[in-house]
Amino acid sequence: MSTSALQRRPLGQILISEGILSEDQLRIALLEQMKQNQPIGKLLVSLGFVTEATLRQALSESLGKQSIDLRNAVVDPLALKRVPRELAKRHHLLPLDYDVHNRRLALAISDVNDIVGLDRVRAQLEEGTEIETLLAGESEIDHAIDQYYGHELSIDGILHEIETGEIDWHSLSAADNEYSQPVVRLIDSILTDAVKREASDIHFEPEANFLRIRYRIDGMLRQIRALHKSYWPAMTVRIKVLSGMNIAEMRAPQDGRIGLTVSGRPIDFRVASQPTIHGENIVLRILDRQKGIVPLEELGLTEEHLHQLKLMISRPEGIILVTGPTGSGKTTTLYSVLNHINSEGIHIMTLEDPVEYPMAMVRQTSVAEAAKLDFANGIRSMMRQDPDVILVGEVRDAETAEMAFRAAMTGHQVYTTLHTNSAIGAVPRLLDIGVLPDILAGNIIGIIAQRLIRRLCGHCKTPYHAEPHEIRLLGPLGEGPHPVLFRPTGCELCDFQGYRGRVAIMELLRIDSGIDELIALRSTTHEIRNRAVLQGFKTLADDGMQRVLDGVTSLEELARVVDLTDRM
Repeated sequence: MSTSALQRRPLGQILISEGILSEDQLRIALLEQMKQNQPIGKLLVSLGFVTEATLRQALSESLGKQSIDLRNAVVDPLALKRVPRELAKRHHLLPLDYDVHNRRLALAISDVNDIVGLDRVRAQLEEGTEIETLLAGESEIDHAIDQYYGHELSIDGILHEIETGEIDWHSLSAADNEYSQPVVRLIDSILTDAVKREASDIHFEPEANFLRIRYRIDGMLRQIRALHKSYWPAMTVRIKVLSGMNIAEMRAPQDGRIGLTVSGRPIDFRVASQPTIHGENIVLRILDRQKGIVPLEELGLTEEHLHQLKLMISRPEGIILVTGPTGSGKTTTLYSVLNHINSEGIHIMTLEDPVEYPMAMVRQTSVAEAAKLDFANGIRSMMRQDPDVILVGEVRDAETAEMAFRAAMTGHQVYTTLHTNSAIGAVPRLLDIGVLPDILAGNIIGIIAQRLIRRLCGHCKTPYHAEPHEIRLLGPLGEGPHPVLFRPTGCELCDFQGYRGRVAIMELLRIDSGIDELIALRSTTHEIRNRAVLQGFKTLADDGMQRVLDGVTSLEELARVVDLTDRM
C-alpha cells in the first residue's frame, strides 16, 4: 500500500488493523461522537479504549505527521518565551524549540487542524518565522505546560535560584525528578544548551574546589561553566538516574544511555563515568540521529574524491577500510556510504560497539560481552544471515581481521575501520595484526584515511597574502604571484571563534593489481606510496592544502590536524 493511501486511512481503521481496537469499541465511540460532537480520538481515550500514547502514534500515521513523546522531551526556554502560557493552555500546544538563525519554531500540538491556535502563535512571532508542528497527546501537553511554565529554565536563572534559595542538595533521590528541583532543570538546560551549540561531547570535570563543564565543539574543548563543588553530588545523581546507572556505585566506572527529545528532535546521549581523586568524572557523547546520516554528496568531498569513492563502492566484493583516530568522522562516512547503497534489493548487516544511529532496512547489532558476542563471533553469525553487505565496527585483533577478510573472500562487500595514521599505513598494520599478505592481496577494494578540520566562518574570515614560509608549505600549489589565504577573525555568528562547522579531508587509496602485487611481496610503504602516486594518489596534507587555497580553512588549522613538518 502506498504512503499516501496509508495517510488517508481513518483513525479508527488504523487502530482496528493493528489489533488495538475492536469493531464494537469503534461503533460505541462513533455513537458517542454523534451525541458529544467531539474528535473520535479524544473520545476513544476518555472511554478508556486506547491510551494517549497509542492514539498519538495512530494519528501520526493517519495524518502523515511526526509525533513526539513529551515525557522524554526537553524544552528550549527561548521557545517558551515566544508563546504565552494562556495561549498554550487554551489551544493545547507547547513550544519546544526556537531557532533564531533559521527563524523556525518547533511546536507540539494535539490538533494539527487548529488553524486559529496556529494563527495566534504566528502573531506572537517575527514575520517570516516558520512553524513546524509535531503531534502530542492533549493531557501530555497540559502536563508539560504545568511543568515548564512558571519555572526558571535558563542556566543563569537556575544557578541564581540555587544560590539565593534554600536548596537541600542531599534530598534528591531516584524518584525525585520533579521540575521543582532546580538540579533537574539545570541538567536539562545544560543538555539543551550543548545540543543547540552543536557540541559533540559534554564534560563534567570535578576539580578540588569547583566543577568544570566543557563542551567539545568542532573538535575543540571549550570551558562553558565553572560551578561550586557542592552542586556536583546531586547533579551526578540526576545524570545517573537519567542514564540508568547505579547511583550507589561511585568507585567503579559505569556506562549508560539517555534518550531525549531536544530541540524538537530525538537525541541520544552515551554516558560514561570515571572515578577520579576529586569525584566522578562524567562525559556525555551526543548522538544526533538527524546529523549522523549525511547524504554522500553532502559530506563536503571534492569531486575527484567523490568519484573515487563511488568507484570503490561499485565493486561487488572485497573490503573497504576507513582509518583515522577517534573523532575523525569514520562512522559518519561509513553511514553515508551505507545510506547511499541501501535499497530493497540488498541485505545490509552491521556489527557495532555500540549502534549509534538506527537506519531503516539495515539489520544492526551491538557487540555484547555479557552474551559473548564479540566482533569475530558476530561476523560468523552474520555470515549465516545471507547478507550482501557487512559493516564491522572496528578491526581490533587477528581473529576479527581474519573473519572480515573471510567474508570479503566469500563474495561479500565488507566495510570496517582501523586505527592507523594514513591510508598506506593500514597495510603494515594489518600485517602486524597477523593477516597474511596472500589474504590481503586481491581482497582490499580501497583504503580511506580521513581527518576533520574546522571550516572558517564564511561571514568573518579575512584574506591576506601568504608569507614566504607559508608558500614553502603550499609547495607546487603555492606557485604563482602572491597566493591569497584566509585567517580566522571571529564574529557573533561563529561565537567569536573564527570557525563554524567542520569538513573532512581525505586520502583515498584504490587498490589496483600493481599495488596488490606489492602487498603480496611485503613491499615497504615507500614502494607502495610511489606506485599509488603514479595513479594520482594525494595525501591528507595535499587535500588539506587545496582546502586552504580554496579558503575553506586556515593553514594554522591544517597544521593542528595534519603533520606538515616534512614540508618545512
